[in-house]
Amino acid sequence: MSTSTETNAAAPSVATNEFDRDTAVTLREPGVYDADLSAGWTIIHAVNGGYLLALLGRALGHHLPHPDPFTISAHYLTPSVPGPAVIRTETVRTGRTLSTGQASLFQYAEDGTEVERIRVLASYGDLDALPDDVRTSATPPAMAPIENCFGASDGPTPQIPGSSAITERLDIRLDPACVGWAIGAPSGKGEMRAWFGLADGRAPDALSLLLTVDALPPTSFELGLKGWTPTVELTAHVRCRPAPGPLRVSITTRNLAGGFLEEDAEVWDSADRLVAQSRQLARAPRG
Repeated sequence: MSTSTETNAAAPSVATNEFDRDTAVTLREPGVYDADLSAGWTIIHAVNGGYLLALLGRALGHHLPHPDPFTISAHYLTPSVPGPAVIRTETVRTGRTLSTGQASLFQYAEDGTEVERIRVLASYGDLDALPDDVRTSATPPAMAPIENCFGASDGPTPQIPGSSAITERLDIRLDPACVGWAIGAPSGKGEMRAWFGLADGRAPDALSLLLTVDALPPTSFELGLKGWTPTVELTAHVRCRPAPGPLRVSITTRNLAGGFLEEDAEVWDSADRLVAQSRQLARAPRG
């Protein structure tokens, strides 16, 4: 394990917003953190993968000398459940502009043995130190204005088994073109677009973007499949610090085959900047 010096930020959280409170970690010993996975971030059968990514991202942010996640790749090994967890971090390499580390989250089985839930490898830097030069062909997604989009309380409640507690912590307004699944008329296009924010008004930042890339309903719903779509692997890139205000998220799936599908996500901020990208491989629902 690394001998790097953990910051004081690993002390118990006194945050008043749900995201910071529920992703808090407490330093137990060098490289080892205690956490409590909140039931408030569950969806269907398990704790949401984006929430877990942000939790591990926070632990690595305390452990590494650079403050911001630039890229983080996660392999989801077993489903996480609400309750105590242990995160073990390790420094792989540190340099002037980037530091790289790895982390694993463990929970305890009924017999007391540790079970690894998720393992990540990430590189951190300083987003404020990046040059301003942008050369891109990417454009923000075409979406209806936020006032014309659909929130969780609008329209009929889709029949999806299991917990949907995470929806109470998110302010998601789905584009009208992507809500057919909720009324039994999926488009078949494998697309999901929405305005996104946290329900308690917490402003977006680099860490919360790790949640954002995996917070929308899965594209499989618009392909006519309902049920749990567990993530196998997810890689997220944070490209710049987001401006205040609602985010726009666009997710597409081009290929569902062999029981697996990919989801490519883009996150745009209120200043029309591409602030995060991700790709994940997930198991298709069996339903």
